[in-house]
Amino acid sequence: MPVHLRILDTDGSVDTAALDATTAWASVVRVDLRDLAPALRLWSRGRNIERARARIAQSADPLPSITFLGSGDFHHLAALLAERVQTPFTLLHFDNHPDWVRLAPRWHCGSWVNRVLALPNVRRVVTLGPCSDDLVDPGRKGGNLPALDAGRLVLFPWEHAPSRVRRRIADGPGHAWRDGHIEWRNLSGVPVDEAVAMVLAAIPTDDVWITIDKDVLPEHEALTNWDQGLMPLATLLAMLRAIGQQRRVLGADICGEYSPPRHANWLKRVEARLDQPARDATDRRRLEENARTDCALAQTLFDACASGSPTT
Repeated sequence: MPVHLRILDTDGSVDTAALDATTAWASVVRVDLRDLAPALRLWSRGRNIERARARIAQSADPLPSITFLGSGDFHHLAALLAERVQTPFTLLHFDNHPDWVRLAPRWHCGSWVNRVLALPNVRRVVTLGPCSDDLVDPGRKGGNLPALDAGRLVLFPWEHAPSRVRRRIADGPGHAWRDGHIEWRNLSGVPVDEAVAMVLAAIPTDDVWITIDKDVLPEHEALTNWDQGLMPLATLLAMLRAIGQQRRVLGADICGEYSPPRHANWLKRVEARLDQPARDATDRRRLEENARTDCALAQTLFDACASGSPTT
């Protein structure tokens, strides 16, 4: 099955040449979004999302494709790819953050999962790997607990203490409610094959779309703009291989490159200073490690996509 590489060029952070040489892509497509990037980064007004949507629609859009988005500040562009899938599917989401905040702008890198949950063909979002403080008192922080309660959203942290909640939440594949707290089924405490079985059991469809923010990985395996989790790259790759063997992977997108956060909008400057840790990107070795991680992800996802036959 031919698999295609697509770059949504938002910030110049993706090493296209290295990815192109990774494997036998059927095609390599670049979508230029550099001029829109300042308006799209972190969050965006609807009119700029419409402009990005139009450029994606005008470009070659073969499936399955592996798409790189640039910094995790652009993760909300993943919703523009998910909305193009025409069959019922599950979105499998690897991230150090749940990206489920209902109080944020509609097109925000921290709220985009809610946009995906509203798509008619999405049966469920399964989020894997969060370790962040977003899960501390999540209701107060605007987390989409109703989606968790309804089973539309399943969340397996990599490692997190129970989360206090102010109302009862129905038990789900990734959690149980006990005495005013959500007790999570952490992935870190079980062997990889058992963790894979837990995840597969939570996917209700044959078809999946995979979205990865590399901040799910520890800092020695990726350099990102955000606070990072603890899921080892080897575990992430093992999960991707297992998903490819057991489900039909329609495509995937990857974000989490490092790019200097330069914001003309003062609200975005304030948000970046409050939410993002300081990063030293002057060490070339760390950027090279980022590229190696990208290539490993691209090769594994290529193999996962090539093993199935997408229907879209």
